[in-house]
Amino acid sequence: MARYELLNNVAHRDLRVATGFGPEFGDDVGMVPAFPSEFAELQREYPIFLRKDTATGEWQSVALLGFEQRENLFLQDGGWNASYLPGAVAKGPFLIGFQEQRSEGELRQEPVMHVDLEHPRVTMRSGEPVFLPQGGTTPYLDHIAGVLRGVHDGIAYGAAMFAALDAAGLIQPVQLDVQVDERHRVAVNGLHGIDRERLAALDDATLSAMHRAGYLEGVYLMLASLNNVRRLMAEKQRRLRLQDAATMPGKD
Repeated sequence: MARYELLNNVAHRDLRVATGFGPEFGDDVGMVPAFPSEFAELQREYPIFLRKDTATGEWQSVALLGFEQRENLFLQDGGWNASYLPGAVAKGPFLIGFQEQRSEGELRQEPVMHVDLEHPRVTMRSGEPVFLPQGGTTPYLDHIAGVLRGVHDGIAYGAAMFAALDAAGLIQPVQLDVQVDERHRVAVNGLHGIDRERLAALDDATLSAMHRAGYLEGVYLMLASLNNVRRLMAEKQRRLRLQDAATMPGKD
């Protein structure tokens, strides 16, 4: 169970964070949340889809990592085989919370950094230090602060963007049913994407409004990202071949 605390350089002076990758850190997942603020980076390596939150009814974008619930095809030998790490993964045990602070004579909810002390990446023995011996922040924590700002901005922007796409009828279900090889077929349910025909048929006023809001760029990045499904298929095929070779008669 998560145990969040407001991060500070006294209580957490010895805090370190493991930065490797693997199932022991919870990285064996088939998809992770994605944010419009990182679409330009994500679309180079990950397919980006939409899913509806069954509890709230709101849309959320996700980066697909594999074709099964516990399959991350980017994990390899303790590393993450991609040049860009999704913000939802990069942030590790940290998140932005809000604290009431007085600013210019008014009480306001200001963003502050919290840490989940029960997160599997949290350690006091090895890994990246969070604070310097003198109490200042390390370059690692400065990097995490930037990641969290992107996540925070992306959540708010994404909610408005996806609501606008939905209102314009641009979101459609995607049936991702993949024949990996002669013996293996995989399907991922619950995914949605952009309806290209409806996008092409948008009236000038709607198209202009979406362009001014910056949503069209995100739409085209999502569409471009779908080429990465082939990359996932190729990696899935490679791993199946290795698996088959390892179980062939005569192998140790």
